[in-house]
Amino acid sequence: MTAQLLASELANLIQESKRKHNDLRQAAEKSLEELKSLRAPSEAQIAAELSQHTNFANPFIIACGTKNAKFTAIAIVCLQRLIVSRALPRSKLSQVLEALQQATSAGLDVQLKILQALPSLLSNYAVDVKGGLLVTALNICFILQSSKNAIVNNTSAATLQQLVVSVFDKVVVEDRSGTILSPVGEAPTQNGTVPLRAAAMDAYRNQRPEYLRFSGLPQTFGLELIESVLTNHAAIFSAHPEQADILRTRVMPFIVSALHGRPNFATSVRLSGDALEILTQLLDQDTALWKRSLCMEVFRGIFAEHALLRRIFMLYDAKEGQKNILKNLTATFVRISTEKPAVIGLGPQSTIPVANPYANMVSSTDQAMLEASGVTGIISGSVGSDGYNTGISTQWSTMRVPCIDQLDKTDPPTIPESYVYSLTLACITSLSEGLAKFILPLTVPSDGRRKRSTKQEGGRDSPAPLADERNDPTSEKGGLERSSSFKRNPVPVNPLTLESHPLYAEVKVCAAFIDECWPAILATCSTFLYAALDSEYYHSLVRAFQKFAHVAGLLQLTTPRDAFLTTLGKAAVPPNVFTACLNAGAQRAPTTPSGSSETSHSIFSNARGLLSVDSLVSPLPQPTEKQRQHSMDVSGATLNTRNLLCMRALLNLGIALGPTLSSTWSIILETLQQADFVLFSSGKAAGRTPIAAKGPDHQAEQEASVLLANFSTEIKAVETAASRLFESTVDFPNSAFVEVVDAVCNLLVKRGEPPSEPTSPLQGSSSSMLQTPTAGHKRVTSISTSTLSGHKQVDQFALAKLGDLASINMERLLSYPPNISGWTPLMSELIRTLSSASNAAPVRARAAETLVRILLEAANAVAAQPQDTRGPIQTRILVAFRDSILPLQSTDREVSVMTHATDVDIHKIILEGLKSLLENCGESLVCGWEITFEIIDTIFVTRQIASDSKKDAPQPVLVTRSVKLIRPSFASLQLICSDFLPSLPNVCFLNLVDTLYKFCTQDDDLNVALTTITFFWAISDFLSGKSRSMSITEDMMTRDSGDKALEKLAAEPSHRGSGAALWMLLLLRLTSVATDQRLELRNSAIQILMRIISAYGDSLGPEAWSICIKFVIFKLLSSIEDELRAVKDLSTKDKDQSDWKETAIVVIQGVSGLFASYLSVLVTHKGFAKIWQDLLGHFATMLDVQVLDINAATYTAVRDILRSCAESERRDVGKPSIDLAWDLWSRGIPVPRDGKDDKSSDNQNCLLVWVETLLELYGLIQSDFGVGRIRRMLTLLRDAMQHATPGAYASDTEYVTPLQGRILQVFRMVRTDLQGVPSAMITQVAEFVSLAFAQEDHAKAAAEKRTYVAMSKESMSILKALVIKNAAEKDIYETGAFSTALSALAKPIVLKYQFKIVTKSVQPWREATQSTLAVLEATLPHIRSKDMPRATVQEVWQIIVSITNGIISADCDVAPTGTNLMDDQDFDISSFWKLRELIIPALGAEAILDKTRKAYAEGLFRTSIIHAPAPAEAAVIYGGGGGGGGGGSEAAGLSSLYKQRIGRTIDPPPTKRSRMSEVCLDELFALVAVHDEAATAAPFISIQPPTPGLPLNSMSLPPLGGGDAEDGGAKPTNVALAPQAKQAQAQAGVETAHELHVRLARTAAPYLILRCALSLRAYVADQPLRGRMPQPLSQRKELTRILRCLVDLRSEPDAIPDAPNVDSETRKHLLRLYPLLVSGFQVAGTAGDDKVLGLVREALDVVGGELGV
Repeated sequence: MTAQLLASELANLIQESKRKHNDLRQAAEKSLEELKSLRAPSEAQIAAELSQHTNFANPFIIACGTKNAKFTAIAIVCLQRLIVSRALPRSKLSQVLEALQQATSAGLDVQLKILQALPSLLSNYAVDVKGGLLVTALNICFILQSSKNAIVNNTSAATLQQLVVSVFDKVVVEDRSGTILSPVGEAPTQNGTVPLRAAAMDAYRNQRPEYLRFSGLPQTFGLELIESVLTNHAAIFSAHPEQADILRTRVMPFIVSALHGRPNFATSVRLSGDALEILTQLLDQDTALWKRSLCMEVFRGIFAEHALLRRIFMLYDAKEGQKNILKNLTATFVRISTEKPAVIGLGPQSTIPVANPYANMVSSTDQAMLEASGVTGIISGSVGSDGYNTGISTQWSTMRVPCIDQLDKTDPPTIPESYVYSLTLACITSLSEGLAKFILPLTVPSDGRRKRSTKQEGGRDSPAPLADERNDPTSEKGGLERSSSFKRNPVPVNPLTLESHPLYAEVKVCAAFIDECWPAILATCSTFLYAALDSEYYHSLVRAFQKFAHVAGLLQLTTPRDAFLTTLGKAAVPPNVFTACLNAGAQRAPTTPSGSSETSHSIFSNARGLLSVDSLVSPLPQPTEKQRQHSMDVSGATLNTRNLLCMRALLNLGIALGPTLSSTWSIILETLQQADFVLFSSGKAAGRTPIAAKGPDHQAEQEASVLLANFSTEIKAVETAASRLFESTVDFPNSAFVEVVDAVCNLLVKRGEPPSEPTSPLQGSSSSMLQTPTAGHKRVTSISTSTLSGHKQVDQFALAKLGDLASINMERLLSYPPNISGWTPLMSELIRTLSSASNAAPVRARAAETLVRILLEAANAVAAQPQDTRGPIQTRILVAFRDSILPLQSTDREVSVMTHATDVDIHKIILEGLKSLLENCGESLVCGWEITFEIIDTIFVTRQIASDSKKDAPQPVLVTRSVKLIRPSFASLQLICSDFLPSLPNVCFLNLVDTLYKFCTQDDDLNVALTTITFFWAISDFLSGKSRSMSITEDMMTRDSGDKALEKLAAEPSHRGSGAALWMLLLLRLTSVATDQRLELRNSAIQILMRIISAYGDSLGPEAWSICIKFVIFKLLSSIEDELRAVKDLSTKDKDQSDWKETAIVVIQGVSGLFASYLSVLVTHKGFAKIWQDLLGHFATMLDVQVLDINAATYTAVRDILRSCAESERRDVGKPSIDLAWDLWSRGIPVPRDGKDDKSSDNQNCLLVWVETLLELYGLIQSDFGVGRIRRMLTLLRDAMQHATPGAYASDTEYVTPLQGRILQVFRMVRTDLQGVPSAMITQVAEFVSLAFAQEDHAKAAAEKRTYVAMSKESMSILKALVIKNAAEKDIYETGAFSTALSALAKPIVLKYQFKIVTKSVQPWREATQSTLAVLEATLPHIRSKDMPRATVQEVWQIIVSITNGIISADCDVAPTGTNLMDDQDFDISSFWKLRELIIPALGAEAILDKTRKAYAEGLFRTSIIHAPAPAEAAVIYGGGGGGGGGGSEAAGLSSLYKQRIGRTIDPPPTKRSRMSEVCLDELFALVAVHDEAATAAPFISIQPPTPGLPLNSMSLPPLGGGDAEDGGAKPTNVALAPQAKQAQAQAGVETAHELHVRLARTAAPYLILRCALSLRAYVADQPLRGRMPQPLSQRKELTRILRCLVDLRSEPDAIPDAPNVDSETRKHLLRLYPLLVSGFQVAGTAGDDKVLGLVREALDVVGGELGV
């Protein structure tokens, strides 16, 4: 690009110079040829080659000399390009500069090109441009700077300034170069001449007017050049004496004279940076505002350079005789801050600035136009208003361009009136920051500096930032990193002690400055703290305040430090606000909430922070909207965001200066305490920051709203700072930490302190601010006169902070002795507070909670330590627990009702703390267990209770201090028993047992007592694990005085019997509890007692068991017996009786279990017989109480013990012991005899176990169980059966009740091989059989569930077995037992359907029928063979006949629904045939009464009637018709039937049991039939009739419908006796079968004839009425059957008397019926009934044969 440009421009020159300037054309052509001859590929190479052609630039130099504008323009462009690309030959530099100087008169473009080329020329050819060349270059700029064109003027000025600075740049380069250059000249100085090298020489000469050949340089521009050189190269003037000399001899006199000459604004702007004293004087109030502003801007710059500030103080203020520059200046700041209070908005507290109310008159459009016009110096505040702004704000208190930078101005700009004050604040801020940056790094220990990261922590090294974090307070959270601890981190280093440090002199200067100037700085800052500042200025001010105090504290300057802390504290909590809260608290005192609510509402109530976010939304009353409308109304009694900002700064100072504060801690802590009180009193309402003046300033309102909205955010920031403040104490030495603890303890209100008035609010006068604060720093003593709520809140704060300190410094507290680490004062103060009755309840509660929290944290912290370290600390912790309770237990403590309630609450808190300690650290507790039990036992107190008798001394009674204390105390005991028994030392187990007993016997909390009982088991279980056997001896129980001896032995862990003694004490304590008046408690104690003994059973020997039984079990039984007698004799309420009854049952059950389980061990003891006797004696005593449930439990116990005896392999109980058991059982049924066994009580269970006891007992003594005992047993069992209540069981219809089953089991089990036993057994069982059928109202019995049906059926089977087994025993017959049995069996058979109770299984009558058949089959053979009384035989046969009649008869009309009559009929028929085989012909014996046989025949007769007879015939049948065996009676009966009755057309239905009727009819024919012994030849059988199973009748019965035998009906077997048998029977006096049959036939014959006559007569009377209609089928079958049987019958000759004048043997029955047969023949003929006619004809033929016709 350069070559092309040059070629183009050279061509233009050649073209333009053809006419004139031939030399220019020739030079241009030559240069063009040289350019074209170049073959370099790159721009750099072309430039390098061109620099070697010395004549290449000639055409451009010539062109500039022509003064031709066109040539000059071309030449300047090419020269500028050559200079930039370094293509200009160095030999041509002088000519080129002259050409440029000649071209300065050209146009604007040329002049600008020249100015562009000069900096490049000086830069690219720096080595060559020097001396005269440099002067030429500068003169070119001076020439152009005088141009009237503003662009050229400004550009040339900037270029000149750049060139001048570059000259000094060369000096810097020259000084830095390591080469040694020879000087080129000399320059004079104050101390003589100095040699100068080339660059230095140029810099020196260029400041002399003889070298710079120009005139008329503007003063302002010259000052600007001086400022630029001083600004850019200040170091040169300190390193080069010649330059310093020029400043001293030329520059400073010039400036001073200029200032004294009252220069204009433009000149003053350029002069104000150099004379401090003059500037200070210019701050006079009467001076123009712009001058004061310039001065303050200069001071701002000076204060920003803290090294310069130190230098000034060192050169002036620190030297005697010199002027106090800085001291006067800071004093001037005080005067400035207070000169116009209205301008800065000074007031009683900090406010928000308010803008000029007239500023809005200038439209926003005009303002925008002014800003857009590019005019510099526009002020962002109000423009041209008559009013003024109130306060200092970035909106109107600053200038966009400072006055000192407005170099283009000739007139002063508009300056805000508050601008000077904002500059004052800037100076203070810069001063504080400079001090902090210099001092803080020196305070860090050397090892700390190496370890700390580059990012500073917000610890004590530097205060936390404020402004940058006001919107993000959480940035400080977590900032505290405990990089060190109190063990190795010392107090911050005081830089004043670093005498060997290189900066020690500077440090002393800082300390001297602070010591001299702090009053003025404090006064200035204090004034602005109460002025109207916006947020940015206020944050900066607080930050400056904080840093200054920080530096003063690090330098150990206590007076300024404390003064600043005090002032900051008052700004954080203004005294007027605090006083207003006190007054408001006094007014609210009557309605102060309760202590608990006040504690919860406190914003400082959380343990580790100052504030709680939750507190901001607590339900306390909030300010109303009306209150929020006017900020002053609310802020008068509340804190605002700015107060909290000061509070945070104060806390940060505490963090930074903590170890050095000593007694000054009270300032910080009391301020923090006041803040807590104010926020508590105001309900944590956010205070609105006031506005400086009332006016329509929306910006101020918005800022106030923003501050109000940030209140909660600032609260969080303060919380973080407060938390870090206390966390920082972890790095303190012990002495410093103790000072903090003492300071916090002093915050607690001492009730005896005299009141003091609150301090007055801070005033804005400098005189008051300059006063040195006193050493006391006590600011909150007025709290002691506040209301009760104030006391509470103040103490709450102090207690919370004590807890925080302890938590943070826990390692310190545990690592050092108590008096060194702070443990002792901490614990003492907390105990004093919680025990003081003058303190409010919430305060005392908070003290207790704090104490507990500290102790718990200590316990957790030490849990992981080695045992030798852990033990003493744990003891210290538990001692603190105990000591905290001791004042509450003092006997001389004066308490009221309210104080006592508070004492109880405190006591509860301590106990809950002990529980928490055990929960968290119980497994690691190695010491202090005995103290733990002391603390647990503190809830009990022994009181003397007067006895009922005046003679008896008062009895000590153990009571609890309060019910509220039981559960907290018990919780610790519960933990010990459940989790920490292995950790307990042996000596503490006795304490544990005693404590458990106390909790069991207390009457206030039953649930606790019940739970305590279970711990006895836990202890016993633990003891059993430690020892496998218990060596309990009689000596333990008899020596000394009982329990005391055991206690003494148990307290000696080394003794062999210690464990056994402890175990026995455990049992005895439980035994004592077992008689407690509370049911649940004593029952539980009894159960646990039995469980413990049972669990230990395997480890107890016979002697130990004997001791346990005698001293524990029997003692318990005796106690229960006494209580039972007491409640019975005193006629106490039923509830007490019931409760003690239940307890007795529990005891009996437990005793039973023990004896049953360990009887095998007990029997081996030599005194077992006495133990057994005593046991049964106790049981008998229990039975004497006559309580059903106790009786049941007692016999259950006996049963179980006897069962254990039976199961034992060695039955060593002995007969006497078993006899005692029998005596106990046989004393009577266990049912109360005094009328208590009513139906409302269920004695089933009691009687059941009583019978079960008999079963077990019988198994042991059956070999000695005689008749007397059996009879006694049967009597008792019968009584038990009768007295048994239905109970809760279902009806005993289908199944027997358990009691019935057990009683029947006894009958199955009892031996019957003893004389007299079978008859007694049969009689009793027969009674059981008849129980179900002896009741009059079966429906009522079923409703009462006492039917005995199932038992009756079971008894039938037992009865059958007993009779069959003992059938050969004569005694059962002679005693009537057999008759009783048959009678019992007969009842259900006879009743049959009349028994209304129906079972789902076999019906009772069926069961009885089967049992009867079996019994008769077994006994009938023995009845005749035995020599029995006739009356017995007759009674037996009467019962048998009644049974027979019961079998064949049935009242079907009353049969239950669903009865299967046909099946029952078949069963009865089958049973009848079996029974007939057994009793026929034996029934015909002469010993049997005739009426018995007659009853049998009559039963057959009546059952054989199939159709209901007519009324007239019924009178004959059921009215006693028939008669005996005499012929007259039969004739009289038949004579009435011979008479024809009136016929009937109604056909009665057949009976429902028609088959049974037919069977009975056949039986009648069979009984009357002739007994032909020779009809069948049979072998001789030698038997004694009757022989069961072999019927002796040879009669064949026709089938049901007539016809052959194949149609139905079985035929009996014909048996005949041989003549030899007859002869043998006759010789033996035994009746023959024929004789037996004759008697039976004689009895049955009348009934048979009468039966046949009924049917014939009915046919004769009714059939004519039917005409030729056939007879009903059933009647026809009956009639034909009777006719056939009559024809076939060969009757016994002796059965029917002979008819008069007729000689017949076997057909007498037809002769008796002859009239009816004749009548029937006629009727059958008339009706055309051939079949009947034929049968009647046959009968008549037989009759005719008998008559000989």
